Formats: sequence, C-alpha cells, structure tokens
Amino acid sequence: MSGPSPGAPAKDPRIRYLPSDEIRRRFLDFFVERGHTVVPSASLVPASDQTLLFTNSGMVQFKDVLRGVETRSYRRAVDAQRCLRVAGKHNDFEEVGRKPGSHTLFEMLGNWSFGDYFKREAIHWAWELLTEHYGIPAERLGVTTYRDDQEACAIWRDEIGVAAERMAAWGDIDRGDDHNFWRMADTGPCGPCSEIFFDRGPELAEGPECVPDHADDCPRWREIWNLVFMEFDQPAEGPRVPLPFKSVDTGMGLERLTGVIQQVATTYDTDLFTPIHEKMRALLGHDPSAFEAERFSYQVIADHSRAMTFAIADGVLPANEGRGYVVRRIIRRAVRHGRLLGRRDPFLAETATVVIGLMQEAYPILAERRDAILGTIGREEAQFSRTLDAGTVQLEEALIPLTGAERTVGRRFEDLPEDSPTLSGEVAFRLHDTYGFPIDLTVELAAEFGVRVDRVGFEGLLGEQRQRSRSGKKQDLARQAQMTAVYDEVARRSSETSFVGYETTSATATVVAILRDGTDYQDLEAKPEIELRAETSAAAELVLDTTPFYAEGGGQIGDQGVIRDAASGEVLFTVSDTQRPVGGMIVHRGLLHGRIAVGQPITAEVDAARRASTMRNHTGTHVLHRALRNAIGEGARQAGSLVTPDSLRFDYPGDRPLTDEERRAIEGEVRSVIRDDKPVIPAFMTMQEAIDLGADAFFDEKYGEQVRVVMVDGYSRELCGGTHCRATGQIGGFHITGERSIGSGMRRIEAVTGEAAERLVEQRFSTLERAVNAAGVRSIDALPERVEELQARVKDLERRIREGGGGGSAVRPGDLVRSAESLDGTRFIAYAAPFESMETLKGYAKDLRGVLGSGVIALALEAEEPQLFVTVSDDLVRQGVSAGVLVQSGAPVFEGRGGGRAEMAQARGRRRDRVPSALEAIRQALCAQLDASASDEPVL
Repeated sequence: MSGPSPGAPAKDPRIRYLPSDEIRRRFLDFFVERGHTVVPSASLVPASDQTLLFTNSGMVQFKDVLRGVETRSYRRAVDAQRCLRVAGKHNDFEEVGRKPGSHTLFEMLGNWSFGDYFKREAIHWAWELLTEHYGIPAERLGVTTYRDDQEACAIWRDEIGVAAERMAAWGDIDRGDDHNFWRMADTGPCGPCSEIFFDRGPELAEGPECVPDHADDCPRWREIWNLVFMEFDQPAEGPRVPLPFKSVDTGMGLERLTGVIQQVATTYDTDLFTPIHEKMRALLGHDPSAFEAERFSYQVIADHSRAMTFAIADGVLPANEGRGYVVRRIIRRAVRHGRLLGRRDPFLAETATVVIGLMQEAYPILAERRDAILGTIGREEAQFSRTLDAGTVQLEEALIPLTGAERTVGRRFEDLPEDSPTLSGEVAFRLHDTYGFPIDLTVELAAEFGVRVDRVGFEGLLGEQRQRSRSGKKQDLARQAQMTAVYDEVARRSSETSFVGYETTSATATVVAILRDGTDYQDLEAKPEIELRAETSAAAELVLDTTPFYAEGGGQIGDQGVIRDAASGEVLFTVSDTQRPVGGMIVHRGLLHGRIAVGQPITAEVDAARRASTMRNHTGTHVLHRALRNAIGEGARQAGSLVTPDSLRFDYPGDRPLTDEERRAIEGEVRSVIRDDKPVIPAFMTMQEAIDLGADAFFDEKYGEQVRVVMVDGYSRELCGGTHCRATGQIGGFHITGERSIGSGMRRIEAVTGEAAERLVEQRFSTLERAVNAAGVRSIDALPERVEELQARVKDLERRIREGGGGGSAVRPGDLVRSAESLDGTRFIAYAAPFESMETLKGYAKDLRGVLGSGVIALALEAEEPQLFVTVSDDLVRQGVSAGVLVQSGAPVFEGRGGGRAEMAQARGRRRDRVPSALEAIRQALCAQLDASASDEPVL
C-alpha cells in the first residue's frame, strides 16, 4: 500500500538544525530560567481519572489544580508530557500515516501558570523562545486568536508586532465552531486559545482558504504551539462558569517543532522516526525508493512502535477491553502493515528496541522495563499471527465455493469487475467478531480469489454491535460528569479533608456537606443548618472536615464504620465505603439514620477489626512483592493489586506459572520476614528523594509533590498511601491460595494472612484427616504410600478393562489430562482414537471432563465416517469460548458438517485421513477465540 509522498519546503539557511533531544532540553531550560518548576511526565494512564482512557494532553495531571480543588507548592510549571490520542474527543488513530503530522503517541511540551501570569507573559515568552532560542524567523510565523479575545489580539499586534496579514481570528464555541477554543473533553476546564503556525512557504498554498487555523488540508501552514488561557469550567449541563483563578496551559508538540527546525517534509522524517524506518528497511531489504513507495505502512509501523512501547512501559498490557484493547489494536495494526510490506516473521520487538534506544534518556522507564516491553510485544505479535493464520483458513473455506478462479496474489479489489462473486457481510463480520480478523485483510484476500466483499453489510452489522455496546454509556458519562461537578463545588468551598487515619481509628469532626441523589444539600436552602430527616435508612454521602476513614486507593479498599452524634453517641450514619472522588476530598458513602446536619459535630469511628485485617494484607502484599521479585526477577513488578480484609491479590507480568520450587521459596521468604518482625516505617519525602531511595512506584497511582514511602526495614521500599502494620510480625500467617493466568502475559497471585491463614491451615488439616480416615491408614505420614497403592490398583483395573475391549484403544483419562496443552492458561486436549461408538466417545469425554475440570476437549472418532466431538467448560463458555464455533472450524477440513451449543458440539465428516488436520484447525480456532477482540472496533 503506497502512501503520500509529500514535498518538502525549501530550506531556510537561517534555521539551524537541532536534534530533538536538544530541542526538548532548550524548552525546559528556557522556562526554568523564568521561575518554572520542572514537573516529570505523568504516566499514560491517568491517575484517579475515570473520564479518560489515556493521558491525551499535558493538562491531564494538572486538571484538579486548574479546577481549584488541588494545590501545589509552585504556581509556574514546565514539562515534557508523553501523550496518547487514540479515543474520545482527541483521537488520531485513523489519521496516523495519512497526514504528515498526526500521531497516536507524541510529546507535549508545555508551560503552565496557576493563577500567576496570564496572556501577556505567555505570548511574549512563546515568541522569544521560537524566534531567539530556536532561531525561527519571525516572518515565517503566523498566529490566530479566538474571535472575541481582543486582549490577545492586541498583544500580538501592538506588542509583538505581528503583521495583520499573518493574523486571523476564528471561532464561536456557542455556535459549534470550536476554533481557538480549547477543551480537553466535553466537560472540565476550558478557555480561548491563541495558536502559532509555521509558514512552510507560499508556494505550498492551495488557494485563498489556505490561512492559519483553516488550513487543515493545506500544506502551507503547520500549527506548532497552542497557548490556552484557562478561564472557564464546562459542566455536563448548563453554561460555562468561571474557574476560581485564571491559568495558562500551553502545548507544543515536540514532533511538529522538530519537523520545523529540521526542515523536513513530515514529522515522520525527523530524527524521532527515521531510525525506526531504517530498521524496517533493513529487515525488509528495501532501498530508499521502496520506502517512498510504501511510506504509509512504514509510517504506521513507526508511529505504532512508539505507542505500544510507551503504553506497555506504563503498565498497559494487551487485553480484550479498555486500555488493553487499544494497545492490542495498535500492535495488530502494525502487524497488518508489516504483512502488507511482505514481512511475515516477527519484527515489532526489533522496532520497539529502536524506540527504547532513542527515548530512554528522556524517559528512563523504557530502559528499566525493557524486558517486559519486548516480551509482551513478542507474545502478542505471535498470538495475532496465529489468529491471522486461523482466520485465513476460515476465509479460504468460504471463498473457494464462490469462484472457480485460481488465486492471484496481488490482485486488487479495485480491479475486480462489478459482477464478481461477493462474500456476504455476515461472513466478513463473523471473521472479525470471532477471530479478530481485519476487514481490510478480508477484502485483500478475497480479491486474490476474484471475490468482492459486501462492505455495506459488514458495516451494518458492525454498527449494530457498536450500538449495543454503547447503549447506556452516554447516560453513565453524563451522570459521572454531574457528580464530578457537585464534588468540585464542595471541594472549592471547603479545604481538603484532613486524614488522621494513620494515627487513629476514631476522631471528632464536623459535617461539611451532605450529598444525596447527586444533590448538594448545602445549596438547597440558604440557612446555616440543613437538616435531613428520614423515617427509614436512606443512601447518602457525607463529607467531613477531618476523618480517620481511609479512602480507597493503592489497591486497598475503603474503610467501613459508623458516624455518631458527638454529644449523644447515637449512630447517625453507617459507612459502607470511603472514596476520594476529587483532589483531597474524602467522601463517606452509606446509609443515613435519623437526623444529621451540615456543621454538626460528630465522632467518626472506623471498624477497627476490619481495618487491622486489611493492614495485615496490605503489608503482606509489600512483602510478597519483594519476595516474588527476589525469586523470579525484577521484571515481576506490581501491575495491579486488591487488598481487602479477607485476602490479597497481586498481579504481575509473566508468561509462565510459578514452579513448585519458586512458590515454596516465595512463601518461605515471606514467612521468614514475618518471623523477623521487621519494623514497618512510613516516611514522607519528595518524589525525587523517593526515587533516589529506590522506592517502587506504580503506573495507575497519582502522586503529589510529597509522597509517602512505606519501608519494611532493610527489605523493601514502596510509594504507598495505604494503612500498614507497625511490624511484619503483625501479619501473622501467610499462604498463597492460587496462582494463575489472567490474560496475555499477566499472572495473578492470591493469598491470605492472619486469621484467614489460620483458618486455611485448619481446613487443610481437617481435609487431610478425612483423607486419612477414608484411606484406612493410622496417620498422615502413611497417607502418600496408601494413595500410591490405590492408584496402582486403579491403573491395573483400567488396563484390564481396556484389554477387554470396552473402550477401544483409548488412553487412560488421567494420562491424557497430564499431557494437556496450555494455551495462554487454558488447558486443551485434542485426541483421536477408534472408539467403539460415539456413545463410548462421549462417555470417555465425560470421564476426561471429570479429571480435567476447566478446559476444552476435542475428541475424534477414527472410522470410515470420522466424527468430531468438542466440549467446553462452563467458565470458558462465560468468557466467550464456543464449542459450536470450534466444531465449525474443524468440520470443513475433513469434509464434514456439524454444529451444536456453546458447551457441546459435534460434526460428521468423510475424510479419515484429515482428522489430525481437523483437530489442529480446532486448536487454531481456540487460539483465535482466546485472542479475539471483545471490542466493537475493527482492526485496520
């Protein structure tokens, strides 16, 4: 697939070449010299922000500051923020490779003022940096302002001296024209903006409409910097309201600025991308002319290599939903374009290695997580290759009956006659929905067989699926935005909740706000006290000025307890959950009893026994984390956790189960640390001090300037705001209760501590005692020998049964189960034998299921008319695996037909010699079902 071959502007000798690293450094240094604090780039995963999939702009980590619900020690900031625009209002996914400056992953250079300087300083400094420090001639720049922003227009015209013909004013947000008015999303901080454009030369103009800000399709002007003057907050409903103070939020894409300074045709020709192109050219054996002919695919691969590398570094792994699905789409689209270039062998780990080398100085996290990044990409690429292979088999089976024409590799869809046979949209959609097979690839392969594809039918079915998946989402988002606006208002009029829960589980406090059904009762009546009376209990939310209740965060669930009247001790409120919805405000959710009022003195009491159990599990999680990394390597970093009073759960990157020896070593080390009764020491420090100390931080947490580090003396150090034991001895017992795969490249450990660990030991001893009694031995020590004796007797009996002909020549179920294959954590058995009948085969399958448990069983009856039989365990059916689909994948291979339910299906065929191939087709289809996307978006 060829792409655009854009023309480069004439070189301007006044603009001196600078490498991208130097451009980034000069930006940061310029604003540091003007009193700005350098703020490190936040993760691509927005911390504590459910409205965004990814960090899509520099302002995301400052959103609460701009809204006035969070404060920082500085009022001027500068940063280089990694951003990913692949969803929502700002989505460049479809434009990647097509437009010269569109990317999914990019760096946003920004300077910030939080209630400090405003338009004049922002404009003057931007102009100074571009013209004096980067050396861009002033006459090569143009600017735009919002239509009604006379102040900004006057500064540009009268103070900077920009000529009238190089200025333009656009936009009317109230009439739907959002030019020069910036919003991060449909709700939140917003304001007019002023954009700076680089003039690439009048010879590139494409008519009189080619002017700044209306030049989306004109190559003359390239936007390089956006100066946003944050003045308003946009609620979910109603007009914009002024923010508590005015701020400046500027954003300049490093890639675009580098393109201007290096004077290249597109951002893909800068030193941020050319090393990736060179690696692909080397892998493909292409010369420069071949690169130009296939520029589109090269650009997609380069862009997506950067995006997947950074996303995985920030802990987002390929999955079938949410952020993980976006990463999966990015990887699969890159694989798809690699195949278009003729590359069938894996290549993305090599392009990702180039990205790491290019960016690791500015983003050390890439080097730190190199092995995890490359391993994840390699596994996902291999899985999708299997998906493509399985889908190709299914597609070819559907295409062959439609045409007698031979396959012609390279024949294009555009060259097919209108009366060519057509593959139905239903088949194309099934390939997409079941196998994750890209529609573009379906069209391409069908064309090689001389078959067109009903794209209209496909898009119709896809649209129906999208509509089903989106139903209710808009209403949920509107409700969420409404609640955020209410929380913001409460937070603005009150100070942050003072959390005293590290020191105590009981505290006196004052009610600050009462929320019920999304309504802030402070606003309902203009009087000092607002009293709520309830004849029965009613759901509500309370905000206190001080609280000992821990709000959910860091994997630890929120506290429960009661709120009493300070004078009488009467229970006014039962707290069932505690959350921190915005900034430093803590919200207590639960049931209201009787009477309560804003301003009323109360006593807040945490359920101390529940808190103690939670603390044991949280400290146990820290010790487990370090023990795990000591056992299997530093790559086993925390990727998620859940800490409750009953148990703990710990997720980490891994592509294999723990061995018995590793599991014993981990449990042994944790118990040793518990016996040592090591002090657990929390300490507050700056983020840089924590990094210098070697403390671990995690991608989905939001950290302020001052962070809390929890240290197990001489053993582990982690950034953590949770509640912990005073010493490891308080953890009590520790037992791992489970370890399993939870998706591609991700494992989960579940464990218990304290009383739960003691109960587990009691239960296991009770089970052993029952086994001793059932086996008829006198002690536990004699049990293993007795079990081996009984197993030998069973084995002998089974041998006798087989020799009697009852089960054909079938392998003993236990032996077959032990040889089961693991497909990304799902056990799979494929077995063919000359069973006496299908009834015998089904009985054998039932015995197999009893031994196997969770998994997929595919059996074949070897006979003149061979038959297939597939069963899927209930848990996998709930995950979307279907026996009916699997059988339909294998049936055509041995010239048969069949079907059935998701739990069980069978088929009858005519080719006994193809039974092994049919079982292999079922295996590939299972891999595809496990890998297939559960999302409603196609892979392009």
